[in-house]
Amino acid sequence: TQTETCKLAVRDIHKRYGDHEVLKGVSMNANKGDVISIIGASGSGKSTFLRCINFLERPNAGQIVVDGDPVRTKADRYGNCEVVDHNQLQRIRTKLAMVFQHFNLWAHMNVLENIVEAPIHVRGLSRREAEERGRSYLEKVGLAPRLEK
Repeated sequence: TQTETCKLAVRDIHKRYGDHEVLKGVSMNANKGDVISIIGASGSGKSTFLRCINFLERPNAGQIVVDGDPVRTKADRYGNCEVVDHNQLQRIRTKLAMVFQHFNLWAHMNVLENIVEAPIHVRGLSRREAEERGRSYLEKVGLAPRLEK
């Protein structure tokens, strides 16, 4: 199926805060090499959706599959998806990269330094390799002029 062949499959994600449902069954696929922009009005759930993919926020329902490996979850007592295998979650997080609105960067670092931080410390890349990749990705998405800002 499509879910099994794509790098990231997100299926029917729901997230609510009290009675306010922010995400109502959001789904998407991302294949190798895809660069995806999530665009919408302020407060429409874009950042919440991204945080749910990484389980920085726990969705109330839905499924996330990375490289054909479904994130194993169970419902906690509040109705949120709780990750069962935290080692699996850590492995999955090393495969995902996201940039949030306004870049949400560490203020004491420039854009390139922010981008290379995770590949160096999480994936073990050399600074040189991480910077080469960072420059390439910034150029690919039209952000090369922000490199040293």
